[in-house]
This record gives sequence, C-alpha cells and structure tokens, in this order.
Amino acid sequence: MLSITTKSPYAIRALAELARCGGAGPVPIGELARRRDVPVQFLEQLFAVLRRAGVLRSQRGVKGGYAFAREPGEVTVLEVVELLDGRLGADAEGIFAEAADAARAVLAKSTIADVVERENQAAGATMYYI
Repeated sequence: MLSITTKSPYAIRALAELARCGGAGPVPIGELARRRDVPVQFLEQLFAVLRRAGVLRSQRGVKGGYAFAREPGEVTVLEVVELLDGRLGADAEGIFAEAADAARAVLAKSTIADVVERENQAAGATMYYI
C-alpha cells in the first residue's frame, strides 16, 4: 500500500550529503555514512541499487567512492523511493489510491538538490547567488 521503509530516508540523507560534497570527485561511502549516521553496510546495499539504476557511479581504489551519474537536480525523491521500496501505492485502492497519487506528486516534484536546499534553510543557512 503506502509503504516507505527506512531505506529511502537513509538513502535520501546520504544522497543529500553526496550532493553537498558535489563535484569534488568520488566520495568514500564510509565518509557519507559517518556524516549522516547511516550504517555503512546498509548504505552500501542501497547505493549498489542506485548505481545499477544509473543514479550513481562508483570508482574503485584509493581515491574511490561514489558520485552522481546525473545532476542532483535531475534525481527526484520519488525515483529513489521507488527504486528502493517499489512503486508507492502499487496495490492501493479507493481513497488510499488517491493518497498514494498525492504522495507520488509531492515526491516527484522534489529533487535531491531541493532536499539540500531545504536542509540549508532548516539550518538557517541562506544561499546567495551573484
């Protein structure tokens, strides 16, 4: 029905952290896990799914880690949720199907870049563009 497991919130938190590090090359998964208080083994499983789906790319070796395969502004929260938890509201009927559609609409219009912006606003940080 309307089921989102802990996988999706953990992944969204880690992806937001990865977006913050943006462009500096691959970020080690252990560093992301530590910064966002996510179990590293759990995050490895989640990122493997996202890598296979083309959301992330990985690099092995000393300077290895994960980076976005696409821009964080192109990756929706709904995409991540449905990759990790399956289609939101897949078996919902009636009023629950309407609720699932509403939830899907909200998550579809929110990207990882939007999540970072919300976190910045919540922390009181304002971004100025010149």
